[in-house]
Amino acid sequence: MNNLDTESIPNEMGFRIPAEWEPHDATWIAWPRNKSDWPGKFIPIRWVYGEIIRKLIPFEKIRIIINSIDEETKVRKILSKIGIDLSYIDFFHFPTNRIWTRDYGPIFLKSNREYPEIAIVRFRFNAWSKYNDWQSDNMIPERVSRALGFRIFTATFQGQEIVLEGGAIDNNGKGTVLTTEECLLDVNCQVRNPNLDRKSLEKIFLDYLGIVNVLWLGRGISGDDTHGHIDDICRFVNQNTVILCQESNPNNENYDILEENRERLQNMRLQDGSKIEVVRLPMPEPLFFDGQRLPASYANFFIGNGVVLVPTFNDPHDRTALGILSELFPDRCVVGINSTDLVWGLGTIHCLTQQQPKI
Repeated sequence: MNNLDTESIPNEMGFRIPAEWEPHDATWIAWPRNKSDWPGKFIPIRWVYGEIIRKLIPFEKIRIIINSIDEETKVRKILSKIGIDLSYIDFFHFPTNRIWTRDYGPIFLKSNREYPEIAIVRFRFNAWSKYNDWQSDNMIPERVSRALGFRIFTATFQGQEIVLEGGAIDNNGKGTVLTTEECLLDVNCQVRNPNLDRKSLEKIFLDYLGIVNVLWLGRGISGDDTHGHIDDICRFVNQNTVILCQESNPNNENYDILEENRERLQNMRLQDGSKIEVVRLPMPEPLFFDGQRLPASYANFFIGNGVVLVPTFNDPHDRTALGILSELFPDRCVVGINSTDLVWGLGTIHCLTQQQPKI
C-alpha cells in the first residue's frame, strides 16, 4: 500500500506535530546492530536497551525495528531473560544503518479534525551530512507508512526534498518549536539544506509541522556529533516551560555556549506572546572516549506515557537532575537509565526513541 503524498500541505489539512508528552500509542526503537558505534562496548548496549524497554512497557506498546527473523529470535531471548512480556512488543523487519530512530524515523502528525487521523511527514535523512551509510535509514518513514497504512507527506520546498532530523527540533504542541542556528543555518559544516535560509525553513515548519513560532538558539554542546541538535541543550517540559542546560564551570567549553542560549531565551516569546519559563538543568562532568568529548547531557530524556527516562552518567549531578525533572513531571515516574556506555555511540535515550501519538 503506497500512501505517499508529494503534493499536499499537512498544515492546510489540519495536521500538526504533537508534543512529546501527549498520549502515545507506541514508542519506536531500532535494535542495535552496528558494533562500530560502540567500540568495545557493544554487548552491554543490548542490556541498556532492555532496561529502556522494561521501563516503558507498562505504559505503552514498543515497536522494534530489526533486520531479520533470525535477529528477532535472538532479541526475544534477551528480552525474555529480563522478564519482559513480549506480547506488548511488535517487531518490524526493516534494514537500518544505525539505531538513532529519533533522527531518521517517521515524524508523526495528528489531525485536529472531527475524525482524527495520524499521518507521517517524511524529511530526507543523510546521516547528519557527515557519514556515507544512510540509505537504509532514509527509507524507514516510508516502510513504517506502508506497514501501518498511514498517509505520508514528503517535505519539499521549491522542488527540493528537505533534510531534517527529529533531534534538531523540540516543540510544545501549540505551534512553537525550538531549534539551533548551528544545526540548520550553518553554511560551512554539516550543511543540511545549502539553499535554504531562516525564512524558508520557517515556512517549511509551518507547512509540514503546523509550527507558527520558531525559537532559534545558537549552538549545541561540545562533543555533539550532529552539530547542534536541540535535544541535548533545551527541551519543552510543558507548553509554557523549557529546561535549559547550565554549565557551572566558566572554564568548561560549554559555559559560554549555554549562557548565550540563556540570554536568547530571555527575550523570546511563545506563540501567544507569553514569556517562557526557563528551568536550569545541570550538565554532568565531561566524558571522553579516545580523546573525543562525548555529548553527555541530562536533556536527552524521553517522555513516555507514564514515565520519563533520563540518561545518567555515574555523576554527582545525576541526583540533582532527576530531582528537577521529577518536580517538572509530577504525573510521571522519573527514572534514571545508566548511559555511561550508551553515550559512547554519541547519543542517548531521546536519540534512539520516536513516539507514535495516540488518537
